[in-house]
Amino acid sequence: MKKFAVIDIGSNSVRLMFVADGKILYKALNTTRLGEGIADKPLLKPEAIERSAQAVASFCARAKNEGAEGVFAFATAAVRTAENRKDFLDRVAALCGVSVEVITGEEEAEIGILGALGNQDGGVIDVGGASTEIVVKSEGALTYKKSVNIGVVRLKDRCGREENALVAMAKEAAKEYQKSLIPKTLCAIGGTATTIAAQTLGLTEYRSERITGAEITAEEMSAFSKKLLSMTVEEIASFPCMPKGRADVLTGGAVLLSVLMQELGVERLIVSDRDNLEGYAIRKGLLV
Repeated sequence: MKKFAVIDIGSNSVRLMFVADGKILYKALNTTRLGEGIADKPLLKPEAIERSAQAVASFCARAKNEGAEGVFAFATAAVRTAENRKDFLDRVAALCGVSVEVITGEEEAEIGILGALGNQDGGVIDVGGASTEIVVKSEGALTYKKSVNIGVVRLKDRCGREENALVAMAKEAAKEYQKSLIPKTLCAIGGTATTIAAQTLGLTEYRSERITGAEITAEEMSAFSKKLLSMTVEEIASFPCMPKGRADVLTGGAVLLSVLMQELGVERLIVSDRDNLEGYAIRKGLLV
């Protein structure tokens, strides 16, 4: 049995996907908030570097202990926009010997749609910690892809949970996308979308087979964002099926999705648990 691991180093979380003989055995997540403060200054904080690098090293050790022949790691917006990204990459290499690939926003969009839709046509929106990608494929070819530097960690750093500030920042971001090229139904990937889906479905434990295919209309997203705005972070954290480290950024993510749907004419989202982890693994030939 050939085993491999893929590690996604995001702006909010570090994630591990373990693959054996072309099939996913499991995923694991550690919220390290690598992108903390990057909205104010394009620098990764030393403490964020250390806790995120330690998370990567821990996942690497776990994978190798379970027989992984290779460990692949890629990093997204927080690392690619940081002036001191070499500090993080060097720290990871020193701890576990893993060479991290820093991907561009366009590459992030490409592997996101590959992981979510495979060879199917359609559109994908991926709200991350420090960037949000929208990508569209028609007749087998990518017809639109755009990455904008807005995400749940940037929103928290800039706006906290203040509604007017969140809406204003989201509306500014919406102007950077080309509305005429975006379909009215999008597949939504990433932690914000899957967490919201789990809540709207009333799940008490995370079940990927229930998450994938869950539909959320623009009206439902608007109502859910308003509900979160009326609650405290502590109340949100007490929701069943709420990942650790997600409660304080979920409101901003819901507002962002709601505003983007309204401004771009998106009528509904279909959520997928498959995302850029799967897309990256497919590109590397690790998944069938």
